[in-house]
Amino acid sequence: MRAGATLGGLVLAFSLPPLAEGLPLAGQRALIVTLAAIVLWTTEALEPGVTALLSVALLALTGSGMRGALQGFASPVPYFLVGVLTMGVAVVRSGLAERLARAILARARGRSLAVYLHLVLAFPALTFVLPSATTRSGILIHVYDEVFTLAGVPRGAEIARAVMLALSSINRLASTALLTGGITPVMSAAIIGGLADGGTPFTWSGWFVLMGLPYYTILVLGGALTYVLYRRGFRGDLAAPAPAPPRRLSGAEWRTIAVILGASALWLTDGVHHLDPALPAILAFVALLTPRVGPLVWADLERGVGWANFFVIAASISLAQALGASGAAAWLGRLLVGGLPALGGSPLGTILLLMLGATALRAIVPNISGFLALALPIAMSVGREAGLNPLVCALVVMMTGDAVIYYPAQSASALVIYERGHVSAGDILRFGLWMTLVGWVAIVGVALPWWTRVGQPLRLP
Repeated sequence: MRAGATLGGLVLAFSLPPLAEGLPLAGQRALIVTLAAIVLWTTEALEPGVTALLSVALLALTGSGMRGALQGFASPVPYFLVGVLTMGVAVVRSGLAERLARAILARARGRSLAVYLHLVLAFPALTFVLPSATTRSGILIHVYDEVFTLAGVPRGAEIARAVMLALSSINRLASTALLTGGITPVMSAAIIGGLADGGTPFTWSGWFVLMGLPYYTILVLGGALTYVLYRRGFRGDLAAPAPAPPRRLSGAEWRTIAVILGASALWLTDGVHHLDPALPAILAFVALLTPRVGPLVWADLERGVGWANFFVIAASISLAQALGASGAAAWLGRLLVGGLPALGGSPLGTILLLMLGATALRAIVPNISGFLALALPIAMSVGREAGLNPLVCALVVMMTGDAVIYYPAQSASALVIYERGHVSAGDILRFGLWMTLVGWVAIVGVALPWWTRVGQPLRLP
């Protein structure tokens, strides 16, 4: 019923003339398609993959053309995701997932809170081995799925929801603290460094000095928030599985570890070889399906990889590109952020308004790359006009958008988790609203004072 009403509203909306000054008709239609996709993804009125393909068809019918509507499928990101998901399947197929799950349960001694704390505290350390949050999610989701299976925890239980929300939302934050941590830090550093006065690039250590403390603060606060929201799930103990006889790592396990660490090494050294992150993922994909090297055959992928994730990520990139090409993104930027300098002379007031505008924009733009490409240049322009540090203004907007996920299509990590069925789209939305507040508190209470201390004050001298 909800899907039918949404589609009926779309037919009516496409027949409307231009409704806003400065918004082209093509931009209006691209914005309508994007909003409809967000509603369908959030309400789960259609399966996520169906909504993704519907949005592609609607883009093609409303002015983008078929090639334009399929631009997201030419992006490296969906193929990176498939490679990462294949690593997760290999961890299960090789036996590593069960081995790690039994180790986690044994170390936690059946205490559900200990299982959760081990996970959250491991995020910063794991980031140096597996810098991509999507890679960590793609592997750890299988490990913790096995933990709950061995402990007899049903899907959707409070402890399972807490762990999965931590994997989908908090896990990403450890990555952005590192310059090599994924799309958000790499793209933000490139945009901010290119637009900063003098075009000063960020170094790995310089980025970590700026972002380490603020992002680890959000990680800790987000971990505490998850505990408070799902504290009932931490009261009981987990059933201990029957002890397994000790055994050495098998050849399949060793080879799987070698392939994963090899891909991770390539990601960590991308500053040397400049390979696209998708290429190590694809090479790992091939290795894991090569006979006598990897533990997988193609039938394992048909059962283990959530192929809807591929379509959702590709479609969200197409939507972001359509918003930009049609003029809708520029109009949104002017509407949500562009008028901020005229709204008051207070530096803190300008920052608060930047965060409000970035929050609204992040809710509308499904793809983090599209959000950053649109919001960061505007934030730096706002900073210059208001007499503030443009670098700080850009970092504030980046953190505001990166700290939250409102629906699964906004993050490959969230999609991987959502596909397993432990959390609903409503769970992700509610947690995203809480994380909006957490992000704001961390920016104002920690990031701004810290940046002043390390030589990047809000107000320029």
